[in-house]
Amino acid sequence: MLILYMITAFLVGVSFLAAPRKTGRALDVALRRFLRILPTFVVVMVLVAVVLHLVPDHLVMRVLARESKWAAMVSAIGFGSVSVIPGFIAFPLCGLLRDRGALYMVISAFSTTLMMVGVVTFPMEKVYLGARLAFWRNATALVIAIVVAVATGFVFGELP
Repeated sequence: MLILYMITAFLVGVSFLAAPRKTGRALDVALRRFLRILPTFVVVMVLVAVVLHLVPDHLVMRVLARESKWAAMVSAIGFGSVSVIPGFIAFPLCGLLRDRGALYMVISAFSTTLMMVGVVTFPMEKVYLGARLAFWRNATALVIAIVVAVATGFVFGELP
């Protein structure tokens, strides 16, 4: 991640040398937009912290490792869509789910919706993107997640 920050700083520096006035205006616009979404972002982060504290890992595993593959996949899609769990927690959790017998299609549905669909982050997206675009982004991400999960089921032989 540090390398990305360094590359960004370098490119902003190059931009500033090439066009200082334009770069200054762009940074000003970016700062104003950031400050506009900051209150919503803070609320979302507080909600994430509360959810991470209240929902234990064993509950997640019990919901996602069901006998019925379709019920487990729907649960995974629902749980992933409303959860905000950082990748460094989500991916080891997916490994634990696999160790406990969850299907690859369920894990795929969970991790894909977790990273792409944001029910909890929708208020922040609405401020930044607008309600219509935020809705369509989430709806499209949900459809893609379902397609990916079903494709994963076929690839791993979990679906006929």
